Amino acid sequence: MAEVINMPRLSDTMEEGTVASWLKKVGDTVAEGDILAEIETDKATMEFESFYEGTLLHIGIAEGETAKVDTLLAIIGDKDEDISELVKGGSSASEAKEDSSKAEASSKQEETPETASEENNTEDSESSDDGKSELPEGVEIITMPRLSDTMEEGTVASWLKKEGDTVEEGDILAEIETDKATMEFESFYAGTLLKIGIAEGETAKVDALLAVIGPKGTDVSGILENYKKGPSKKSASKPSEKEEASQPSSEAKKTSETTEKKTEKPVQTQPTTSQDGGRIFASPLAKKMAEEKGINLSRVRGSGENGRIIKSDIENYQPATGGAEAYTPVGEERFEEIKNSQMRKTIAKRLGESKFTAPHYYLTIELDMDHAIAARAAINSNPEVKISFNDMVVKACAMALRKHPQVNSQWTGEATRIAKHIHIGVAVAVDEGLLVPVLKFADQMTFSQIGANVKELAGKARNKKITPQEMEGSTFTVSNLGMFGIKEFTSIINAPNSAILSVGAIVMKPVVKNGAIAIGNTMTVTLACDHRTVDGATGAQFLQTLRQYIENPVTMFV
Repeated sequence: MAEVINMPRLSDTMEEGTVASWLKKVGDTVAEGDILAEIETDKATMEFESFYEGTLLHIGIAEGETAKVDTLLAIIGDKDEDISELVKGGSSASEAKEDSSKAEASSKQEETPETASEENNTEDSESSDDGKSELPEGVEIITMPRLSDTMEEGTVASWLKKEGDTVEEGDILAEIETDKATMEFESFYAGTLLKIGIAEGETAKVDALLAVIGPKGTDVSGILENYKKGPSKKSASKPSEKEEASQPSSEAKKTSETTEKKTEKPVQTQPTTSQDGGRIFASPLAKKMAEEKGINLSRVRGSGENGRIIKSDIENYQPATGGAEAYTPVGEERFEEIKNSQMRKTIAKRLGESKFTAPHYYLTIELDMDHAIAARAAINSNPEVKISFNDMVVKACAMALRKHPQVNSQWTGEATRIAKHIHIGVAVAVDEGLLVPVLKFADQMTFSQIGANVKELAGKARNKKITPQEMEGSTFTVSNLGMFGIKEFTSIINAPNSAILSVGAIVMKPVVKNGAIAIGNTMTVTLACDHRTVDGATGAQFLQTLRQYIENPVTMFV
């Protein structure tokens, strides 16, 4: 099915973009992640990647042409697919606008000078009512940015600057939760943070007023009152103008009290060196949380990359002499409410759609792991190589998918899409839920390459440094809970994949070998399949091939 790609908003102030150059032409095959074009924004020339794969069927904006954000840029789909309706629909808005402009120009020519003069005065008046057209010199309005291709709203996890602070270009203003990750948002401007439009913990649509930066002491009250608050620019939890007008004294009093409290609170300087004199590496959010909680960073052990202290380290920090939580009397009932993050909402939505849309069924087998254990020990005897059983499972799945491509498929309603490439998603647990980094072309990787890539991507996921592109495009997924001692479980299919493999722990137990009872090592795996694309016999044959590879690892080297 064809996908329409519109001119993206590549910066918070971008209203239109110019196609500097196309790196693909109509008829070219496009893979997910390929650079489609170079686009000039109001700030820089940036490479624009494709989030889809297929054939480039149509280019809507030629090289050198400028167009508004959301104008039809390109269409990607299946080769020879009919896109006439999409092209017509994509251009109808601009054509209508042109026709409207021509009609308006024509009607103005027929008007009397007096009528034209009156209308011009009205337009000037309306234009002057728009707060954005009356910005004082040096003042810049920053809106909620679109930090991923699917982001529709964002939550301000934390502000790293407060109103009145000096901001340099490149400073981190805030940490914003998208539907995929929590990302640091940099300022493109220098000046004083005059106003914060979305408080910590609040959620707002993309393009809602996020902040105002400008010269110190500038009065921005008029800007905030006149700033257009269309459906896409209104903060989800911002009070109405009537409510603001009805409570001026209470708001002023609240601001005054907050200022007094901040003044009374002693400033606590966080150490920049550890107890042994080395430099402390910590995220801006971790530093802020440590300051608020009075935690000495030099006593915190960082779990991030290269020992960097991150948010979870501060949340889980326990002083050496720390006490336990207060005793809860018998009979008291209480709940703790934890606000759902954007990531948790997205996970819930997608898993629900998968479970209640795709007809799941499950196939379970028990594998003899004795040869796999011996093979892993032999491989890891090389001090430069360290692989896990999960690496062996991922490799075996990738090779089994070569022989059973029907399992490497997607259901679209109109057709079953069988992927000719093999991208394995590996489920990784993080504090906020579950992420699935993707190993591209996993069937072409060695054990050690799979291990290194999984380790790197899992680390990025846990430290919130993984990019959306590194979590997209999977054709099959592996979920492993064996390290937690789970012997057997089932998983929900990671749509649009057709199957997911659940891997349990290796268990030592009595088994029958050559007609006699012996001590053996077994591992249970369960394949969840979408019955629309993978029949029972197909799933069973895939597991038979998987068994051959796992129980005889040497065959994976052939």
